[in-house]
Amino acid sequence: IQMIKSRVKKPESIIEKLHRRGFPISVKSVRENLYDVAGIRVICSFVDDIYTVAEMLARQDDINVLMVKDYIRCPKVNGYRSYHMIIEVPVFFSDRRENMRVEVQIRTIAMDFWASLEHKMRYKKNIPENHVKYLQDELYDCARQSAELDNRMQNIRNLIAEEAEEEECDTLAMLPMK
Repeated sequence: IQMIKSRVKKPESIIEKLHRRGFPISVKSVRENLYDVAGIRVICSFVDDIYTVAEMLARQDDINVLMVKDYIRCPKVNGYRSYHMIIEVPVFFSDRRENMRVEVQIRTIAMDFWASLEHKMRYKKNIPENHVKYLQDELYDCARQSAELDNRMQNIRNLIAEEAEEEECDTLAMLPMK
């Protein structure tokens, strides 16, 4: 894990999302209909690390995995890649314990860089209509190149690990037997 970021959605964003989805504006509605009021983003160096972190979370006995969306194996049409988990975690209050839903996004550094820039650009309001398609195509190509970079870095890591394993085996093979 390179970095962990967390956030709690602002009340205005919660109300806007409930309104946009046609849900009533109430605490009960938030609990029943929104999964991302609290969010955690885990940034890893390699794609394999993403799946390792996800498995570690799923094995914890105090975490309940409700939903998984693997946008790495099945990227969104715009090229977005990330691994999302909706989990329930216990939150302890002075008089009770409640399970709360949290969205966990697990990404590589390259995925996070792309997603951050894409998010900023998507919400720019002054992009001329004739540039929108061009920018979408460019962002998609950047997502493709980012995925290629992640794969190349993973392959380099795997090769280094294989070489280290072979060296260790060679060293063990040369040790005298007792």
